[in-house]
Amino acid sequence: MNPYLSLLRANRNFRLLYIGQAISQLGDWFNAVAVYALLLDLTGSATAVAWMMIVQFLPVALVGPLAGVVVDRVDRRRLMITADLLRGCLILGLLVVRRADQVWIAYVVMALTVGASAFFEPARTATIPNLTNTEELLPANALSSATWSAMLAIGASVGGVVSAVAGRNIAFGLNAASFFCSAFFINRTQYDSTPAAAAPRPAGFAATTGITDLVDGVRYVRRESHVAALMCVKAGWGLAGGVLLLLTVFGQRVFPLAGGAAAGICVLYGARGVGAGLGPIALRWILGQQPRTLRRAIAPAFFTVGLFYVTLAGAPTLALAAMAVLCAHVGGSILWVFSTVLLQLEVPDRFRGRVFAAELAFVTLITSLSSYCTAFALDRAGWSPRALSFTLGVLFCIPGVLWLLILSRWHEGPPDALSPPSATTSGEEEVLESRVG
Repeated sequence: MNPYLSLLRANRNFRLLYIGQAISQLGDWFNAVAVYALLLDLTGSATAVAWMMIVQFLPVALVGPLAGVVVDRVDRRRLMITADLLRGCLILGLLVVRRADQVWIAYVVMALTVGASAFFEPARTATIPNLTNTEELLPANALSSATWSAMLAIGASVGGVVSAVAGRNIAFGLNAASFFCSAFFINRTQYDSTPAAAAPRPAGFAATTGITDLVDGVRYVRRESHVAALMCVKAGWGLAGGVLLLLTVFGQRVFPLAGGAAAGICVLYGARGVGAGLGPIALRWILGQQPRTLRRAIAPAFFTVGLFYVTLAGAPTLALAAMAVLCAHVGGSILWVFSTVLLQLEVPDRFRGRVFAAELAFVTLITSLSSYCTAFALDRAGWSPRALSFTLGVLFCIPGVLWLLILSRWHEGPPDALSPPSATTSGEEEVLESRVG
């Protein structure tokens, strides 16, 4: 039987989490196209869109340290439900934005919504190993990534049509409803959602406020250099922040359809979603799921992204541009899924929330900087979208080369199959098979 269908049929708790994810992410992409088109139509500025992208990323970097401590202290299931309900209420604030002088409301709403996501996403990622066995872990993450991608492709495409035909407010309302649906399905799950017990905390201000937990997490990452290396993979993918702004600008300025920005944007974002869905599923079928193989696929994935964004720079038609975007995001999804699985395997449960929150904070910080620099180059320095696509494509090769250098120092053990990290709470946690020298 197909491992993905088997996973959904046999694992009720993962199935419910998956359904909630699919619904909320479909609403997210309805919302994203509508927000970007709203800003472009009201302001006509790529910088306005770039600031929205920064607002959608930077709060995660700011809230991340606190979020990681909270995720490792509280019931993760209840935390996800609370975050969903809060996001559903917040997103309704977009309904009041109608004029250029009101766009600040959109920034505030999205900043608060993303702040809630900074708690939800690490909790969800840290929860997946608790819902699955070792054989199910990679299929579960690949399926989650493919669903994110499918919802991107469907949501971006249909969202552009809905925004153009029915109006943006319908898209905003659907996104709010999707968060409430997600909370409903997560509420139906039944599993032990409390983090693994950590060592007893001494009394005092530092322990009460979480500073002790934060310091313990930093010490763990410094001690386990292989974990630090894996946490940097998504940071390299953070260069894609500029790429996402470029897709919006390509849709508006280079390949406009029907006299507006929404249709061109949704084609390119849809291609992004299809590529991101194909990557981890196809590579799992071709390469298998041994940790050594997953690590070795990371550098080629960076080079794939770079090659096809250089190709996008010269694409003469929207169809060829969409194909280049699709192929580039095959590589991007491999980076995301493979690094996530390797971290889930390496990191003990009691540190998992802090590690994934810090990783998310790091990648969103890099993404924000990339978005800002790309907007500056477009609006202030006079760069063309095609020149920037070429430049970003070349830049993606840098983390690929750095990963090859890291891998050359990685002391390989026997090519074991996937195995879970030790649940021990002593100072010496087990890892899979290798270390960075």
